[in-house]
Amino acid sequence: MSVKMKVVEKITLFLYSNIMLILSIILCLLVFGWLDMGLVGGIVQKVITGDLSGKIILGISLLFILLSIKCIFFSNTSSNETKNTQGVLLENESGKLLISKETIENLVNSVALNFENSEQVTTRIDLDKDNNVIVYVNLTVSSEAVIKDLSANLQKEIKEKIKNATDLEVKEVNITVKRVVEKQEEIQTEGQAD
Repeated sequence: MSVKMKVVEKITLFLYSNIMLILSIILCLLVFGWLDMGLVGGIVQKVITGDLSGKIILGISLLFILLSIKCIFFSNTSSNETKNTQGVLLENESGKLLISKETIENLVNSVALNFENSEQVTTRIDLDKDNNVIVYVNLTVSSEAVIKDLSANLQKEIKEKIKNATDLEVKEVNITVKRVVEKQEEIQTEGQAD
């Protein structure tokens, strides 16, 4: 969907919502008796029975009917956008393959946990409009880790593994080291020695 169409949809939705708000307020005022029914009826009758104003009201009403039908029956997101939020859709002459974001996340987690000084990993995957993968890794490392070397090796290994397993291009691998912890084996060994 083009940017111009999205802007037009936002403007029409804004107008539609404001008119519905005004109508709802008027109806509430009428129900509570704070607004005279005769006054509102007179204004509505003058607007509807006027030659030019009647045609304008009819046009606006038809536009709102069409907008309502669009909102009820047609989704804002296309099927490609929906698939993009779920993963990457690959097609060939034999059929289609949807590689979910969860699959890529599990792949990244398995690579990261195989590194010696990596203790805990959480991963988030984003896809750009060209189906390039952007990886966000939150990492907990042991106190023995050389963070700079670990992250450089991890970035390289993640890119290679995703490329080999899925044939997808990895645009970025962003690593955040959240914590540094004592290695589990050291803590257990010290606890047994005491």
